[in-house]
Amino acid sequence: MTYNWDLIERLLHEVQNSADKSFAPRAYAEELAQELERAGEQIGSLDHLKALAADYESQLLTAGFIAPRPEEEGGNGENFVLTDRGLQLLSMIDSSFPGDEHPRELLDQKGEAALVPEVFDEVASRAVLL
Repeated sequence: MTYNWDLIERLLHEVQNSADKSFAPRAYAEELAQELERAGEQIGSLDHLKALAADYESQLLTAGFIAPRPEEEGGNGENFVLTDRGLQLLSMIDSSFPGDEHPRELLDQKGEAALVPEVFDEVASRAVLL
């Protein structure tokens, strides 16, 4: 299993911009699908992508990549902030940075374990050294 890094990247960017508004992973998945379709890419099932986005939200929260946004930072109980680990993940997979494929490949080598905190931290420390 490999992760949909484009979708995770979108979710993490939306976390950064979620002050004072509720986090909506399914809507972000739909926006991504529309962008990919306009670019001529096949997305498969939109329902699957939306479900995957909701699953990723839960997984990112549980694994400590995102945390509830404090009220003083625009938190409303339904939005998040990136943790240090989340910022590190975003910097590794951000498609706007040149050479983004290599960190994604390193994470893909770990399969489902790529977002397990201890596994991610080990991969992230290796990626920084490369």
